[in-house]
Parts: sequence; structure tokens; C-alpha cells
Amino acid sequence: MSALSATGGMSARKWGILLVLCGAIFLEGIDVAMLNVALPSIRTDLGLSTGELQWVMSAYVLGYGGFMLLGGRAADLFGRRQMFVFWLTVFLLFSGLGGLANDGWTLILARFVTGVAAAFMTPAGLSIITTGFAEGPERNRALLVYSGTAAGGFTVGLVAGGLLTAVGWRWVFFAPVVLSLLILVAALVFVPRSERPDRSGKRVDAAGAFTVTAALVLIVLGVERAAHAGVAVSAGTLLAGLAFLAAFVLIERRSAEPLVRLAILRHGPLVRANLSAMLFAAGFFGFQFLVVLYLQELRGWSTLETSFAMLVIGVDAVLSPTLTPRLVERFGNARVILGGLLLAVLAYGLFLPVGADWSYAAMFPSLIVLGLAFSLAYGPLTIVATEGVAEEEQGLAGGLLYTAFQFGAAIGLSAVTAVSVAATRTDTPAGLLDGYRAGLLVPFAAAVAAAAVSAFGLRTRGGGTGPAPVDAAGSTEPAATPAAH
Repeated sequence: MSALSATGGMSARKWGILLVLCGAIFLEGIDVAMLNVALPSIRTDLGLSTGELQWVMSAYVLGYGGFMLLGGRAADLFGRRQMFVFWLTVFLLFSGLGGLANDGWTLILARFVTGVAAAFMTPAGLSIITTGFAEGPERNRALLVYSGTAAGGFTVGLVAGGLLTAVGWRWVFFAPVVLSLLILVAALVFVPRSERPDRSGKRVDAAGAFTVTAALVLIVLGVERAAHAGVAVSAGTLLAGLAFLAAFVLIERRSAEPLVRLAILRHGPLVRANLSAMLFAAGFFGFQFLVVLYLQELRGWSTLETSFAMLVIGVDAVLSPTLTPRLVERFGNARVILGGLLLAVLAYGLFLPVGADWSYAAMFPSLIVLGLAFSLAYGPLTIVATEGVAEEEQGLAGGLLYTAFQFGAAIGLSAVTAVSVAATRTDTPAGLLDGYRAGLLVPFAAAVAAAAVSAFGLRTRGGGTGPAPVDAAGSTEPAATPAAH
């Protein structure tokens, strides 16, 4: 039995471990949000073209989305603590390199490697929780605190980015270096050394790793560039990505030690959670992107005013660890997830008739309801996506979930951009407003689809986890959990 899986309440050491891991996911969220706010200042200082500036964001998405599955499997094969500490160090170093960059391509390279580091670090951190805390109320509480911290990081980053950019955009990169160093020291103190997995007779699925990474990078690239490149280029990139994905499936079916054991995808709750997460992320990030453009381009609000206006969405950081656990205990994960997704539908629907002179009071209901929706959906989705999965595949389960979120974010951003641009007939305020209204239909449709997928979870007993997956040994018996060891 894991040292962290003892029965009873959470000890001070467990809280220390959880705070370290929450610090890491907070770091990832605040890093992305602060960069969003700093982009105009970066362009001015480094003289970047629009294409180069777009790559500053896309490079991170490509590194994160392309290497997430490999990162999740690496945690299972090489040790969760080892992967977490090593890639946190890489994150620290290349965030600092971004702050020192004097040209666009150095910054783009730094962002790509930072994204790769996050792709290895994040599933390792999640799997430390899912293997170290007993499945049930203890793990659920830990995951809800963890998910609330992730949401809080993004929200706090919007404000922190505005404040730091006012001093100098390089502080947007140097501040995460300081935070990374503190988290690294705390990790070395609190996170216990994990036993080295027995890899005798096992090998790294190099062919699977290459093909899935190529597939994910190309698909993310194709979606990310859909609004910027021609149809032929985007379609060709996507087709190449799908070809690599087909090759990956063939390799995994024949591999004795696959990177992704395809049988795990027979687990209905895991598949539903990942699909719902992808659609929810598409709507969430697409909506925030359009609201920022509406406030700054059409209304003329400053970066800091926009940041404070959207801060209310961060109510999820308070509600996730306080309200959501009680609702999950009473109603089950499936019902709470569906409730959160229906609230997202309501939030986006309320914003559809947005006007050119809406007061903040008119926008407030959408923003506060969206924060509540995130607090209800994100944590329980994390629980369902990792519940019932064998301990030796928790890194893989986390990698699948975060890949779904990253893909959803890329798809949502590209889709709302493409629809909004297509619907914008003129550069007048009326033309811009038409584009924003059309683009807002994308988050609304994504939330409706996510709710429809999630509704199937209500058919399982108690709205809970449903049938057990086939474990890594091929058994159809319920997978062992830390609590059962």
C-alpha cells in the first residue's frame, strides 16, 4: 500500500504534497493567462509580425498537446516523482529563457519547450494524486482542490499579467521562474520518492510515441492554423495528422507494450469524460477569447479593466473545493457534471444577444454562471476520467484527459476565430459586433454537445463510474485502487 493511502483523514504530509501539486497546476494556468495579456507589448518590443506573434502562443499549444500522451505514459514507466521534478526544472529554465529572449524565434523555441515540459509535468502531478490518495472521498476532495487551483491560476493570471506587463513584459516570464523554484524546493521536501517501476522485459514503444506525437502535433497545428492559413494547407496538415493517427492505432494493436493500451478506451465513463472535457474546453476558451476581443477592440477597455471584469469567473477557485464536494457526495459525479454543463449552456446563451453598449451589469450574469459551471464540471470530470483505472495506468489516464482539454482549447479558439472573421463584413463597430455574435454560437453549440454526451452517464448506477475497465493485464475484474492495496 502506498504511504499516502492510509485510511483516515488527510495528514499534514498529505496536505503538503497536495499543496505542492496544486502549486504546479496553478503555475501552468497563470503562465498561459499572463502571456495572453502580454502579447501586444511583446510584439511592440521585439518587432514581431502577426504571424510570429501567433506562433508565440501556438508553439506552447503544440508542445503541450503533442507530447501529453507520451508524458502521461512516461510517468507510469519511469516514476511519477522523477518525471515531475525533472520537467518542473525544465519548465523553470525555459521560462527564464523566454524572459531573456531578444528575438521572436528564441521566444518561440522557449515556449515550445515550456509546453513540452508542461506535457510531462502535468500528468505526472495528477497521477501522484490519483495513486497517492485513496479512491473515494479522500481522492475526490484532493482532485476538487486541485482543479479549483488550476482554474484559479488562469483567473489570477489575467490580473497578474496586466500588472506585470505594466512594469515590463519580461516579468511575465521571470515571475514563473521564481514560483517554479519555490515549488521545486517544496517538491523535493514533501513529495516522497516513488518506487522505480519494474520495467524488466518492458520497452518504450518508440514507434507508437513517434506516430502519436506526430499525429497530435499535426492535428493541433492544422486546427490552430485553420483561421490563418489557406484551406489547402490546413486540410493537408489535418490529413497528414490523421494518417499518422491511423498508423499509431495499427502499431498499438500489434505492440506487446503499447504506449496507449487501446482497451482502456472501452471504459465508457473515461471516454465520456474525455469527450465532455474536450467540448467544454472548446467552449470555455473560445468564449473567453471573444469576450476579451469584444471588451478591448469594440469597447476600448484597457487590458487591466478587461482582466478585472473577467475575474468573477474565478469564483470556481472558491467553489470547487467547498461546494462541489458536497454536491458530488449527495448527487454523484454524473449529475453534477451535467448540471455544470447545462449552466455553461445558460451562460453562453445569455451572452448571445450582446450589444455594442452593454453595461458590466448586463454581462455579469453570464460570467458568474460560467464560473459556477466550471466549478461543477471540471473537478468531477477529472475524477471520472481517472476513477477505476489501474494504478499503473494513472499517468496514461491523466495524459488522455489533458490531451482532450488541450485539443478542445485549440479547436475552440480556431473555430470561434474562423466563424467570427467570416461573419465580420466591415471593420465598423456594427460589423465587429456581427462577427462576435456569430462566433459566440460556437461555445454555445459546444456546451450543448458536451451536455448531450454527459447525459449518457446518468444511465450508470447512481450516476457514478459505470462498469470497470479492462485492466493492464487484460482482466475484466475491477481495477485495483490504492485503497485496496
